[in-house]
Amino acid sequence: MIEKAILRINPNAEFTVNENDLDQITWLNDTTPISKSDIENKMAELQTAYDNNEYQRKRAAEYPSIADQLDKIYHDGIEKWKSEMIQPVKDKYPKG
Repeated sequence: MIEKAILRINPNAEFTVNENDLDQITWLNDTTPISKSDIENKMAELQTAYDNNEYQRKRAAEYPSIADQLDKIYHDGIEKWKSEMIQPVKDKYPKG
């Protein structure tokens, strides 16, 4: 998570992190160091975004394969595809 937070703050940052510890960051090739508090804030922001999108991950795991969905659309039309394959999953895992 530290690496992801740093790269979200500065996509060009070059660094190493030992033992996933904020106190063990080595900045490389003249990369301007990012404060520990800025990294912690970004990590919290990323965790919140991840947590808020749990429904998306659950839906993705339950939707039928693309091939099955296309087959359903071809044979039964878009309305049946939406009502029989998509909406039940959306109902099971609503947004937020």
